Amino acid sequence: MSRHFDLKRLLAATALGVVAGLFAGAAQAQEKFDLNALIEAAKKEPPINVYSSTGKIVKQAEAFTKKYGVQATGTKANAAAQLEMVIREGQAKNVQGDVIQISDVPAGVAQLVPQGFVESWLPPDLADKIPAQYQNPLTVSNEANVFAYNTQLNESCPVKNIWELTEAKWKGKLAMQDPLNKASYVDWFNQMATNADDKVAAAYKEQYGKDLVTDEAGATAAWVKALAANGPLLTDADEAAAQAVGAPDQQEQFIGLISSAKFRNNQDVGSKLGLCTDLKPFAGWMYPSLGFIAKGTDSPNASKLFIHYLMTEEGIAPQAADGKMSTNSDAKLPDDEPSGIGKALDQIFPYDSASAQSDWDARQDWQDLWRINYKK
Repeated sequence: MSRHFDLKRLLAATALGVVAGLFAGAAQAQEKFDLNALIEAAKKEPPINVYSSTGKIVKQAEAFTKKYGVQATGTKANAAAQLEMVIREGQAKNVQGDVIQISDVPAGVAQLVPQGFVESWLPPDLADKIPAQYQNPLTVSNEANVFAYNTQLNESCPVKNIWELTEAKWKGKLAMQDPLNKASYVDWFNQMATNADDKVAAAYKEQYGKDLVTDEAGATAAWVKALAANGPLLTDADEAAAQAVGAPDQQEQFIGLISSAKFRNNQDVGSKLGLCTDLKPFAGWMYPSLGFIAKGTDSPNASKLFIHYLMTEEGIAPQAADGKMSTNSDAKLPDDEPSGIGKALDQIFPYDSASAQSDWDARQDWQDLWRINYKK
């Protein structure tokens, strides 16, 4: 990582103040809020469409329609597709997606809001239940990507430190999505470098008994470089990585880096996935999804009502079953959530939205570092 890269991060941090100003007032609570009045206003508006990266949005929209008598249709689309659709619709002034739940925070912060395509709205009656850092822009939920192992082949996770995954023993044995195709991975790299590089360095010292010496910009960059050089098994989706690790008939040892949602495979198809707890310095990382309303929607009240519904325990329940954690403190994970992520939250690296602009600006640098050093 070059000095130019460090300068870009400093400039990005400065730019964040400008971007943050664009959010000002977007999610301010009103002094008075009447949910019943919002429902009645929503019923007078055209049906809405909701874009989300999870297929559960289809059932959520159906349940919303049944509950309120306000027609909503849910459409699954990955973050890149959502970004393209929202921008095109906004430029054409032909809004089709009224509500957007997008898991690409840097793109939302850097592209959708500054260009005036979307706005954030905080349900006033839920403001005291949602921590301040999740209010502006509104964070609907947090999802974890975690290190996983095969419980049939091991009594516990066979690695205790992420630096072990750079060693010859694990060459080609980490299954994960390709960071060149999955932006959340490079955002994670940047988040660690920005907010927890000292912890990555401390993990190195704990593993090898000496301080890290590197020509890279920091410990995170050194780890990413070493990990890429150790040839992880790269997949195009979490499902393939989860199968590599925990398929019922798997005899070969792999560690996986997968969404906590994939632990439902243990129930659905008999997979043997286990969460690598007590891994240094982190057992995984969080990435949030933001809730936006498209500017120019013909159904502003129905869109607000859907956001309100999504922020309740009832509304988020289908996603919570997959380990997605609502930012509403009253909306808990179900007791039978299969990954057990709720008991290991203190071991999961949190996402800091204050660094989102930096994540966006640094994506190419991290991808270049990975591309240059990756070896099969």
